[in-house]
Amino acid sequence: MNNLDALTQALPRIGDGILITLELTVGGAALALVLALTLGTTARAGNLAIRGPARVLIEFFRGTSLLVQIFWLFYVLPLLGYQLAPVFCGILALGLNYGAYGAEVVRGAVNSVPKAQTEAAVALGFSPWQRLRRILFPQAWALMIPPLANLLVHLLKGTAVASYITLQDLTFEIENLRDSTGDTLFAFGIGLLIYFVIAYLLSLGMNLLEARAKHKLGRGPSLREVLRLAPDTSLDAVAGSARQKVAP
Repeated sequence: MNNLDALTQALPRIGDGILITLELTVGGAALALVLALTLGTTARAGNLAIRGPARVLIEFFRGTSLLVQIFWLFYVLPLLGYQLAPVFCGILALGLNYGAYGAEVVRGAVNSVPKAQTEAAVALGFSPWQRLRRILFPQAWALMIPPLANLLVHLLKGTAVASYITLQDLTFEIENLRDSTGDTLFAFGIGLLIYFVIAYLLSLGMNLLEARAKHKLGRGPSLREVLRLAPDTSLDAVAGSARQKVAP
């Protein structure tokens, strides 16, 4: 059997593997985002009783291996009487690990908002929650999207460890393709291409999200302008571009 025949026969299984990889990516990213926002904001708290546990969780999951974490959740927890489904175990490990990294992104982005913004909100009588929700977070969100996009791509690549806990993800199916063809270069070349396409699409989506967030702050074109195939040559667009060039 040549490589193309083996690939044709393996396509349905590879498609199933891609679905598992996407499920792990989306689920892990959703959990990581929730944890990043929660830990990133609580790590800024002035109260040590609130800030301390958040810092411990962040440093623990950043400082330990993702592979060890997923092994611990899948193989050690059953010894303690807790059995997790493989997909849930993968999502949990990915969310905890990358959520800890994302927490530092959130904390840094919120801290980078000029202090004058916070002082103005205090002068207007905003509560701490109102300052965070209406003043700090909208500005920090545009700043944190690019590093979060990088973490999302890393999370996608991190899903490959799920093949070690019996999940038949993309990496698992690519290894099966290698076994059936005996051609390591061909099989893993296909795997690299598929991972690249998925990562590129995720990056495009995050770029559009960043453009939308910046436009809401008046710092860039709208999403419609970004997606426009032809350049906008209207007088208003030209005048707006000229004003941006001469602005200090």
